[in-house]
Amino acid sequence: MLAFQTTPAQIVALQDDKRLDDEVAAYLTASGYKVKERERRSWRESLSTFARHLCALGYGDLDALVEYRLPQSSRRIDVIIAGGAPVTMMPAYLVVELKQWSEAARHDDDGSVLSVSYLDQPQLHPALQVEAYCTYLVDFVERLREWPDAVHGMAYLHNAGHGDIPELPRARTYQSMVWTQDKRAEFQSYFERRFAQERHPRAAHRLLTSPIRQSGQLLSLAADEVANRAHFTLLDDQRAAYELVLRGVRWAEEGRRKRVVIISGGPGSGKSAIALSLLAELAHETRQLAHATGSRAFTRTLQQYARRQPTDPLQRTRPLFCYFMDFMTAAPNKLDVLICDEAHRIRARSKKGSQHGTKPQVQELIEAAKVPVFLLDDDQVVRSDEVGSVDAIIEAARRLDLEFDRIELGGQFRCGGSPRYESWVLHLLGLARADPYRWKGDERFRLALVDSPEKMETILRGCHDRGETARISAGFCWPWTHRPQNGRLVSDVRIGDWARPWNAYDDYPPKGIPTSAYWATDPRGFGQVGCIYTAQGFEYAWSGVIIGKDLVVRNGRLVTDPTKSCDPAIVNSEGRVIAKNADRLIRNTYKVLLTRGLRGTLVFAEDPETQDYLSRLIPAPHTPGRAIAPGVQRIEAAGVGGRTGFHNSTRVTPEGLSETGSPHAPSSTAGGEVDER
Repeated sequence: MLAFQTTPAQIVALQDDKRLDDEVAAYLTASGYKVKERERRSWRESLSTFARHLCALGYGDLDALVEYRLPQSSRRIDVIIAGGAPVTMMPAYLVVELKQWSEAARHDDDGSVLSVSYLDQPQLHPALQVEAYCTYLVDFVERLREWPDAVHGMAYLHNAGHGDIPELPRARTYQSMVWTQDKRAEFQSYFERRFAQERHPRAAHRLLTSPIRQSGQLLSLAADEVANRAHFTLLDDQRAAYELVLRGVRWAEEGRRKRVVIISGGPGSGKSAIALSLLAELAHETRQLAHATGSRAFTRTLQQYARRQPTDPLQRTRPLFCYFMDFMTAAPNKLDVLICDEAHRIRARSKKGSQHGTKPQVQELIEAAKVPVFLLDDDQVVRSDEVGSVDAIIEAARRLDLEFDRIELGGQFRCGGSPRYESWVLHLLGLARADPYRWKGDERFRLALVDSPEKMETILRGCHDRGETARISAGFCWPWTHRPQNGRLVSDVRIGDWARPWNAYDDYPPKGIPTSAYWATDPRGFGQVGCIYTAQGFEYAWSGVIIGKDLVVRNGRLVTDPTKSCDPAIVNSEGRVIAKNADRLIRNTYKVLLTRGLRGTLVFAEDPETQDYLSRLIPAPHTPGRAIAPGVQRIEAAGVGGRTGFHNSTRVTPEGLSETGSPHAPSSTAGGEVDER
């Protein structure tokens, strides 16, 4: 692992010569990092203060590993002190998180998250931060597993005193200690019990050269939690894809030639069900594995999903869920299996902070594991820098002289299991070879055009209030105010008198609002409008989609207008179109938004001509239809497809949705709720 190896005495000498920040910065720059001024200030003020403290107590010769990079992560630990225990000289380590805070206040009810006056966003309690670092090290550094008690953790707040930092909401351990100015005697007593003053000859080397492998305990925990939560029955081609991956694992064990597995399918075809089923099975077998995506919201949700306690700050299984960019420097075939979910979001090159990949990102992912697995949908590319496709992965495999297995999933488990609806969406958006056509209904899925966003919200709120998941999403055609004002999100999405905010932009929204990563899964997400980046990869029972002015009907055809987009991936801050494939990106965006619903979708177009056009494609029958089974109705042929299927021949303004998916005349359903007859 990378670290700037020195001693407390050398740190003090470098600071006295005013060279400390330059030396550490030079090391990080050579390692590919871009150094910020706040980091330099931390080394000059906090690191040097900590080092002087140790020197004053006689511990100036211990090894200090500054800016130690956590394995399989871009995170860095401020400093690790490596030494030996008194008398026995058993290796001992102290993970130190340095803070310049002079005070902090509780941001949440239990004090796990704190507010610091000069920082823009709330911060995790430093004791919980350093505790998580300790747990992470024991999970991944093989030599530390032999004696996990060798790793202690301390948050060192040299500017704070008693009462300036809220207490942890639970008892502290040796991995979550907090030092403040009033604890000098305790600090000295701790070091006298913990470390001998002479340097240990092998402690630092042992840590820096240890093999890095996920612990069996971590994998067992992941297998238990994912398996207990993921009750998927894989059918037909899903099961075939699953078995292909397991075959690849067996063949890798036998030393056979490496193979790439490619699993493609449309929305709701079961790609993520396969991914989680594989994760549970392979973790149970204690394989070295990871699940990667290119989506922050999707990855964060999986991280939360795969842990027993949703508020557990340690998030033990979290390192198994990572991002495509995390494999820039991965050793070849280090993992047994790398599951690349939502692989259509693969970028041309990896970029993490100031680090840039030197080879195509798809090549990095293929090389990282003995069995690389890609799950994707070619029609879900929504950013100009996303290059993931079946053809691109096959080309990369061939370039590396590797064989591949490919399965295309044909089932449909979203949109009511209605392939008819998915086909209709593809034709509507010009993603199929034939023209759009009228929606003819499907008892498995409901579709309606509403005449206002107010009507859409009323209907969906009825679903939400009954405990069903419901969300409104929209094309990225309105500006986005990132910072709350007066403790509230700004209502940026405005259509007439109706106005609602986008989902929260960052990890610390106003109270009662979920973070952007959990907009689609937290019930409190209803009331905010989701964008493509928070909706992609998720599903909810009832979906409302607002089509903005970036997709309009002109001369009888749907065309895109990228200049009306506010998506920074399509236009820059000056409104100039920067995406070369903007037309396809916009169409793909609406394809994703229109296929999030499990039971039904409501549609509204802001542009009047587009709304009128859609009214001709989503007809309304005069009658609900004849009953063929309890809760199921079939529309008579005379009521669908012809002129009799419309109200006033041009516009549909339903109060609810029929079982067929077509709007029907106003019923006695209160509050515009969906008719459940």
